[in-house]
Amino acid sequence: MKKLLILLSSITLMVSTISAETITANYKVEFGIIGEIGIANAKLTRDENSYEIDVELIATGMAKTLSGNRKEHHISKGHIENGMMVSDLYQVIKSYGSTTVNKVYTINHVDKTVTKEYKRWKNAKVKNDEKNTLSYYSKDDLLTLYFNLNKKITDKTVSNSYTFKAIGAEKQNGQTTVEIPDSSELGEFKDVLGDDTNNWFARAVINQDIFSSDKGELMLRIGADGVTEKAVLKDLILFGDIRAQRI
Repeated sequence: MKKLLILLSSITLMVSTISAETITANYKVEFGIIGEIGIANAKLTRDENSYEIDVELIATGMAKTLSGNRKEHHISKGHIENGMMVSDLYQVIKSYGSTTVNKVYTINHVDKTVTKEYKRWKNAKVKNDEKNTLSYYSKDDLLTLYFNLNKKITDKTVSNSYTFKAIGAEKQNGQTTVEIPDSSELGEFKDVLGDDTNNWFARAVINQDIFSSDKGELMLRIGADGVTEKAVLKDLILFGDIRAQRI
């Protein structure tokens, strides 16, 4: 169940930006006949100069019990450059059972360096306390990347593959791939995700060893307002597909 909650993060982070001072988006996450396994709440607050993104993920039902009441809290703070959000700080707080993990990334845009602080507590005692510099730099963290997608991908009707770098994705050396499906794939996307006027579709490639296929595939239907309406995570080992629906 720990892996299912990690995937909740991936689904929730696919909310894209819209031009408003405050936007909230809430999702329920379901798996097969089990039903709801989690909820995710995202909030973006921004003005002309700065922004803050706050995402909370909570396991529910059977997943809550099996994951030790797992919760995650993702926070991104930074400034605005040419209409894009640029991260200055990215923080991830996770708790499950008697364990709490806190990761803080501080981005220095002058030196183009990223410092990561990692702390882990077990039964209220510090077990890890580390600080290091990442091997790569980016103006985006995982939250700003996906909140900026609506502006980064200007033509959503042409099939293409985009590779971005994001703070927080060290396992892929920071690289995240987003693809716009071609016309031969649109039928499948519409069957899986539904369709509505002015929606656009995308696929995020997730390179983790929890998928039956060669690469993990997160299918997205994004509304006219730039916010993801539905997402399906394909081919999880032992689990099949996981669905996230905006509520």
